[in-house]
Amino acid sequence: MRPVTRNLLVALAVIALALLALGALPSYLGSGDPYYLTAEPIETDEPTANATGLSERRYPYLTGAIGSEDGRSEPYLMGPYGMKEWFTHTPFDEVDALTRRAPAAGTDGGVRIERDGETYYVEVTQSPT
Repeated sequence: MRPVTRNLLVALAVIALALLALGALPSYLGSGDPYYLTAEPIETDEPTANATGLSERRYPYLTGAIGSEDGRSEPYLMGPYGMKEWFTHTPFDEVDALTRRAPAAGTDGGVRIERDGETYYVEVTQSPT
C-alpha cells in the first residue's frame, strides 16, 4: 500500500472516530439547564395528536411523563452552548414530532395528545413541579 493511500485511510478513520465520539459525548454531559416534558390531563374538544401505541424507545420523555405520578419526565440537561441538542434526542424533538403528526393539535408551547382514551396537554418546561 502506498504511503499516501495509507495516510488517507488513517485520516478518514481518525475523522470517523472523532465524529462518533462527538455524537456520543454530549449524552454524557451532566451540566446545563434542566428541562422536563410534562403531561397534564385535560378535557377538550379541540384536535389532538394520536399518541396511542407510540414506542417508549422513540418517545421516552412522553411515556415517562404519562407514566409518572407527577406527570413529569426525567430531566433533560441542555448542556453548554446548546450543542448537546444537535446530537441527542430531546423532549423538544418529541413535541415537534407530535405537532407534525397533527398540526391542528399544536399550541404555542405544546401539543394536545390522546393516548389510550385519555387526553393530555404536553409541553416542555423548566419547572420541576
